Amino acid sequence: MASVNKVILVGNCGRDPEIRYLPSGQAVANVSVATSSRRKDKNSGEMIEDTQWHRVTFYDRLAEIAGEYVKKGRPIYVEGRLKYGKYTDQAGVEKNTVDIIATELQLLGGREGMGGGGGEEGGGGGGYSRPPAAAPRAPAAPRQAPAAAPARQSSGFDDMDDDIPF
Repeated sequence: MASVNKVILVGNCGRDPEIRYLPSGQAVANVSVATSSRRKDKNSGEMIEDTQWHRVTFYDRLAEIAGEYVKKGRPIYVEGRLKYGKYTDQAGVEKNTVDIIATELQLLGGREGMGGGGGEEGGGGGGYSRPPAAAPRAPAAPRQAPAAAPARQSSGFDDMDDDIPF
């Protein structure tokens, strides 16, 4: 049975990306992304905003793109997978971590600092993704022609256009 480990975030960057390079030359960028939800408090009736912070890690070319275009406060769309880890802090207490290893990045909002446009009328940004790891592929099986469909009685809608937008 196959399994799925996929995360999709749409939120605002909490700080500029920190970029570093591993000894192998691989680029790594880390950024914090905030997502917020609003709910009404049952007792007081007031709206409460709940903000969650997510640690996102970009690798390779995606890390370089994030370092160049992602800035504090900028809205972004991130796809990736969860990675759990543990470490021991200076006091000797074991802590758990959850990171999102990004595989796609979409810049949202206006084009701040991009030399034109901008303002409140959003407009998408660029979409970037990590190239998938090369995996050996089995040759495709030859396709057979589909069997002829049995004749149907006319429903009276045969002359309608097939350009329905949904």
